[in-house]
Amino acid sequence: MFSAVTLLALLGTVSEGEALHFLDLPATASVAENSPPGTLVHQFAVNLSVSRSPVLPRFPLIINSSPLTEAFKVNALSGTKFEVVTSGKEQLDFETGPNIFDLQIYVKDDVEVTDLQVLTVQVTDVEELPRFPGSLAKGLNLYIMEGTGPGFIYQLEAFDPEDTNRNIPLSYFLVSPINNFNMSANGTLFSTTTFDFEAGPNSYHLPVEVRDSHGLRASTDLYVNIVNINDERPRFTSLKRVYRIPEELSVGTIVANITAEDPDDKGFAHFLLYSITTVNSYFRISPLTGTIQVAGRLDRDAGELRHNPTISLEVLVKDRPSGGQENRMQISFVVEDINDHPAACSQYSFSMLVPENAAQGTLLLDLHKFCFDEDCEVPYNQFNFTVPSGVGSSGRFSQDPADSGKIVLTGNLDYENASNLAAGNQYTVIVQVQDIAPPYYKNNIYIYIITSPENEFPLVFESPTYLFEVSELNPARTRIGQVHAMDKDFPQSPVLYSITTGEANLQYPNVFWINPRTGELQLVTPVDYETIPVYVLRIQATNGEDRSLVTVTVNVLEKNDEKPVCTPQTSFLTIPVDLKVGTNIQNFKLTCTDLDSSPRSFRYSIGPGNINRHFTFSPNAGSNVSHLLLATRFDYTGGLDKIWDYELLVYITDDNLLSGRKKAEALVETGTVTLSVRVIPHPATIVTTPRPRITYEVLQENVYSSSMWYVPFTITLGSMLLLGLLGFLTVLLAKAIRRHCKTRKHSKTLVKKGVIKNTKREVVVETIRMNTIFDGEAIDPVTGAQYEFNSQTGARRWKKPTSQMPGWKEFNPRDLPQAEPTGEPNGPLRSSPWEGNKLRGNRA
Repeated sequence: MFSAVTLLALLGTVSEGEALHFLDLPATASVAENSPPGTLVHQFAVNLSVSRSPVLPRFPLIINSSPLTEAFKVNALSGTKFEVVTSGKEQLDFETGPNIFDLQIYVKDDVEVTDLQVLTVQVTDVEELPRFPGSLAKGLNLYIMEGTGPGFIYQLEAFDPEDTNRNIPLSYFLVSPINNFNMSANGTLFSTTTFDFEAGPNSYHLPVEVRDSHGLRASTDLYVNIVNINDERPRFTSLKRVYRIPEELSVGTIVANITAEDPDDKGFAHFLLYSITTVNSYFRISPLTGTIQVAGRLDRDAGELRHNPTISLEVLVKDRPSGGQENRMQISFVVEDINDHPAACSQYSFSMLVPENAAQGTLLLDLHKFCFDEDCEVPYNQFNFTVPSGVGSSGRFSQDPADSGKIVLTGNLDYENASNLAAGNQYTVIVQVQDIAPPYYKNNIYIYIITSPENEFPLVFESPTYLFEVSELNPARTRIGQVHAMDKDFPQSPVLYSITTGEANLQYPNVFWINPRTGELQLVTPVDYETIPVYVLRIQATNGEDRSLVTVTVNVLEKNDEKPVCTPQTSFLTIPVDLKVGTNIQNFKLTCTDLDSSPRSFRYSIGPGNINRHFTFSPNAGSNVSHLLLATRFDYTGGLDKIWDYELLVYITDDNLLSGRKKAEALVETGTVTLSVRVIPHPATIVTTPRPRITYEVLQENVYSSSMWYVPFTITLGSMLLLGLLGFLTVLLAKAIRRHCKTRKHSKTLVKKGVIKNTKREVVVETIRMNTIFDGEAIDPVTGAQYEFNSQTGARRWKKPTSQMPGWKEFNPRDLPQAEPTGEPNGPLRSSPWEGNKLRGNRA
């Protein structure tokens, strides 16, 4: 249905100039009330232009009605002809209204041209017959019990559809009058006699009509049925009252057949219904035939039947499921015992632990306490036991007295006995319990006897102490060794191992781990010889009964696992391009230490960056202190050298462990030091100026070991040398003051000329700590001179006076490069690349 707004929109699309329009609309039509679906109301056509398709693309629709209804629809008769018919969705009732409908019919062609017209439908009144309501219109069945006296049976009701107020009376009557029944004008049905089912008839057919005030009539059918009732009780025809049956009958077995008859229905025995009123689980009865069957287990030896084997039942017979006649009878079943149970035991398998030192004659088990026979009567409930048998039982177990079921120990169960050990110290004894009456049921009883070992021997380790070794280079989870403990008892109990003390330190709470089942000792973390060289562990073994402790010593094997560490690690050095071969570059000294190597084990080498091998270390081995020397001259003029900045990677390698310790595998560790060396070229212009002199003083200091035997003598001699040294230093100081005065005089002259300003004189004092014990010798690779050194401190001394050494040359400050002018007249001098560095001469 369309809304009012939609209707207005559709109306707005109608154009008078178009050829599309309805024929025979608008119009007025009528339809009778309560017309069936499909009743024709009105026919109309749609006019199309010649250019239009003869088939409309959209079917004419009823888009709105006033009042709203769905009682009408449009059907197509052809391409342009249509009809309005009743739909059957709503009943058109003149009495209940509405009676007039305005149907708005809408049509549209394929070019969107539309038309809308109104069909007015008038609902006309039609005279209607009286009606019986509901199922009464199709007929009605009525039932009367036999023996019922004359009187009221049923009240009929009908209505006239024209009489909406129901105030016009209707008349009822029987179409064919019949004996035994009468009907009043208001529709009341009466019986005039007492009905007897057996005398008949058993049913009656009564056609009934109803009439309205216009003489219109309607009819229906009444069927009166006479219902039979019971007058006599059924009576039993079976005379047996007591039945004797054996126990354990299968379910469904017929044990009795109850019969009865009904005087009211002779010859129709199937109408009787049988049941057992006594609550029981043993029997059931067929409700139609009266046969009694076994419904549950009849066990004479259990439950209530063991004490009372008689089962009493009450059987009820009825001629109707309800409301009929009935009768009752008492019957009994006596359940008789049979030998249906073998001798039984509360358990048929016994497991026993018997101590290995149990005495002969010990009672192990009394089977009579566990076995019984469920049969009720003698001899069905009597049984005995056979002689024990089974693997390993011969000579060890017997029944005493015979057939008593008392199993006693007659042999030896020593766990360590070879014959018992061969049997596994486990024995299977088989005894049969059997009835003494047919059919001689029997059952096997299995007795499993396991010897329980006694703790007769202590738990001890295979060794009173253990000594293991582990390298400090071994990683975690390395197997160190294994301990093992056991006792002589059989069987061997599982032994669990644990570390009680000695496994921890502050840095590593758990250093060792022991496998609790195998006793294998492993590392948790790597060990360090330099931290803890020896571990003493206490390991405990327990097997649930005994406990034993053992001491385990773990020696850490020293390895060369420490790298040399040198100072400085990095350094920046500058040298003039004309520095002489063999000169210690800026007095650079490399001092190295190694936790697990001797100072004499160091070797020095220069790796990448030493282009043209200009640099070397002296000594290159055998000392923990070495100096950087110029090995070859620079040749930039000839083109041999081209770079001015050198990055030297120095390798320091240790070759052996400290003396006095146990030697390990030949391992080598290497440390590295990085040196940056810058070569300073000649200045473009050299200004000849006096250069300050540098006083170079060597202060020697002797250090002595307090553990030496000659300490008192050395102290006395040292005191005398100290006095001499003080005198010598006094003379040197006087010379220095005199040189200083001369230098200041020259400096004043230079200042006046504006060439050099703020020239300072520098005095450098170097203190050398020397040990009086020199335990090694080496040759200087530059000078070829031989010198001695101390392996602990690295101190050295020449074996010959320095003046006798080949290649020795006294240090001359004039060899240093001069200040470089800036190129500006009377301008300041550019600083020398050596400014700010302390200059030291060669020392012996």
